[in-house]
Amino acid sequence: MNLGDLGIEPQWWWLIIAAILGIAEILVPGVFLIWLAAAAAITGFIALATGISLAFQFGLFALLALGAVYWGRRWYSNNPIVSSDPLLNDRAGRLIGETVVVVSAIENGSGRVKVGDSVWIAKGPDAEIGARMRIVGADGTCLKVEPAVIPHSPAIG
Repeated sequence: MNLGDLGIEPQWWWLIIAAILGIAEILVPGVFLIWLAAAAAITGFIALATGISLAFQFGLFALLALGAVYWGRRWYSNNPIVSSDPLLNDRAGRLIGETVVVVSAIENGSGRVKVGDSVWIAKGPDAEIGARMRIVGADGTCLKVEPAVIPHSPAIG
């Protein structure tokens, strides 16, 4: 059985495949299938206009698919999508600026601090249990801390 036995010419199959890939990209977005859909659509239109052989159509699709995926990756790396919340999946990054309490003395540059209801490893200057520290950075799950500067309010007189 070949494609002609199904009653549809090969160039129309390319356009149908392009539509299916486009719909799949909408249903399961991954910014990948759209490039293959574009390659299939271009192959279909060229085959429709020129009547090239099926073997040449497959070769053309392969070249167009490689080119489209390469171009798409390059375009997205040059034009990154800006997130409204860039720290959405960076829990440690979201903590920068927070004031925490030392629960295990920071000695020789390492200790533990309480953040909310959890305890994190912290690195920074030596500090006693109960000292207030400010998170200034993170290295994986290790927080970098420094002594918190508590604003001094002038006496009201």
